[in-house]
Amino acid sequence: MEAREVGWTRPRIGWLKLNVDASLRLAHSSHPDVAAIGGVFRNSEGFWCQGFTTKQMVNPWKTYVKLSAVLMGSHGLTKGSLAYLNYPAQIMFKSTKVLPVMVMGAFIPGLRRKYPIHEYISAVLLVIGLILFTLADANTSPNFSVIGVVMIVGALVMDSFLGNLQEAIFTMNPETTQMEMLFCSTVVGLPFLLPPMILTGELFKAWNSCYEHPYVYGVLVFEAMATFIGQVSVLSLIALFGAATTAMITTARKAVTLLLSYLIFTKPLTEQHGSGLLLIAMGIVLKLVPDSKPSNRVAVRTDPTSRQGNSQRKEVMENGDDEEDEENQRLV
Repeated sequence: MEAREVGWTRPRIGWLKLNVDASLRLAHSSHPDVAAIGGVFRNSEGFWCQGFTTKQMVNPWKTYVKLSAVLMGSHGLTKGSLAYLNYPAQIMFKSTKVLPVMVMGAFIPGLRRKYPIHEYISAVLLVIGLILFTLADANTSPNFSVIGVVMIVGALVMDSFLGNLQEAIFTMNPETTQMEMLFCSTVVGLPFLLPPMILTGELFKAWNSCYEHPYVYGVLVFEAMATFIGQVSVLSLIALFGAATTAMITTARKAVTLLLSYLIFTKPLTEQHGSGLLLIAMGIVLKLVPDSKPSNRVAVRTDPTSRQGNSQRKEVMENGDDEEDEENQRLV
């Protein structure tokens, strides 16, 4: 076979040349077919002007199918429970979200979170304080229904999986971006959302309502933008601080929103409001207490100059790596 030299030829002055290349990796037992393409623009002097490449997804689609199913289940059960529970009753249940999130974190593969006792106490204080503060302003007492309670409890179970699954994805695949997770979970969640909307007729009612009141389109665009910013912020908090801390932050955010409404609109504060704020403040302060967790290092008292000591230290390190690998098993 005759060898041929391949070189790059400059374009004419004032022109740009585009060179592209592509690659394909065939399916294997551990990964599907993967294809990629890239290109580069260079001028007549050979200088790079612009380039492009395809960005591959970090996680497979089946990961986002699981995540979207949990996400749609949480939103659907939460909204549906309002048909059987009044708003104060729903707030009482949803305020406890941080507790199941902390408990479920101990069972999610790749996380196995173990929280110190003071963080559980902090979460309980925060939850009780928010419930007291919210119900102090309620015009009606909580109204409970068996169907509504089952639905809101199911939503809490979904919420406990949701945050921890998102944290596990960020932990297992650190290259995962908030944009990828938000886009893929939303796109995959659309098929879960459309069938019930069509069967119940809500999709056509919404379409007719928007047609009759065009200003609704502007409201929807604004709400979509605000939701996007909020979701990216929440996913960033989960990636940086974990699901439980994020749940506590969002719970405390509700209390801050309620307090600002009282300060801005000068509504009267009662003793129940004060008690709720005190418990919320105690929970936040307790959360800020540093964790005095002992180190997991194993000390081996041997002569550092001896071969036996070196071999023993190496064995301990290998055992530690094995335990860490077993702990960080893949989520998908």
